[in-house]
Amino acid sequence: MESGGGRRRVVIIGGGIGGSLLAKTIQFNADLTLIDPKEYLELTWANLRNMVEPSFADRSVINHREYLTNGRIVTTAAINITDTEVLTADGGHIVYDYLVIATGHADPVPVTKVERLHQYDAENQKIQSAQSILIVGGGPSGVELAGEIATDFPGKKVTLVHKGPRLLEFIGTKASDKSLGWLRSRKVEVKLELAVDLNSTSDGSQVYQTSSGESIQADCHFLCVAKPLATAWLSESILKTNLDKNGRLMVDEYLRVKGRSNIFAIGDITDIPELKQGYLAHRHALVVAKNLKLLMDGGKESKMAKYEPGSVIAIVSLGKKDAVAQFPFTTLSGRIPGLLKSGDLFVGRTRKQMGLQP
Repeated sequence: MESGGGRRRVVIIGGGIGGSLLAKTIQFNADLTLIDPKEYLELTWANLRNMVEPSFADRSVINHREYLTNGRIVTTAAINITDTEVLTADGGHIVYDYLVIATGHADPVPVTKVERLHQYDAENQKIQSAQSILIVGGGPSGVELAGEIATDFPGKKVTLVHKGPRLLEFIGTKASDKSLGWLRSRKVEVKLELAVDLNSTSDGSQVYQTSSGESIQADCHFLCVAKPLATAWLSESILKTNLDKNGRLMVDEYLRVKGRSNIFAIGDITDIPELKQGYLAHRHALVVAKNLKLLMDGGKESKMAKYEPGSVIAIVSLGKKDAVAQFPFTTLSGRIPGLLKSGDLFVGRTRKQMGLQP
């Protein structure tokens, strides 16, 4: 498995939160290739702030070349893998000694940073020109977008519709209740246990029909629901039996795909029983970086670092100053958890971790 020049060939598929930090961390230890359909890393937890404040995106959308100075960047999608190669959509065959799959969620975004920033400008114009806005989905994205709009544009009528019995169903009821109270105190109309037919509006009409037969008038809408995992392409690959029923890759305690000695997986696509969050993808990346360095240096497998699943910590921003935070033993809301995240949304801290100016 030795490559020319004595350095092992590491291929990382996916330049999201975990894949990018791993690439940055091992770039001087390996013959490295990063495969990603876009030219940039996007700090996805800042996306909703970018929609109300597009200038914020200039720091949270980072060209891969800014942090990756010593590796190949291949801007295309992976479509299959063999025991020795990654096959790409542009017809490429990229040989690997070690492979890391970090494809996250399927999110069709533009290829270049400039195009992505234009997209945020367009979303902002959509918000600015609307008097009434419908948000569909009461998970973290829907709640955070409602909070951002209510904070920056308090005169706009915001309606949030969620099909579940409570907001933020991925965490505890206390956090849900606190978020609901905060949104309602900012005049956001929250409707639970309802679905919206987004195809029900006719030309020129901005009236949306709900599952209860109710009509909601809104100048525009934003769909904030979970995106599918980006693992469907693996279902015909050598890893097809390594996917669980949810489409996640089954990994061992070292974050290797089970039964594979040289293929790792990190981030949201793993079957680790924990909340899927950016800071945990960073932890995955650092464990795999340590293990790859050990293996590439000829170290023993018995010395590999084990990954311990993260405890339930979640912080959901509510505008620029407030947040709701769930920790293992308590739930807080208001300015104190807001100080942890809401001002800068960890963007400066993450940029620093990537070796960049905050």
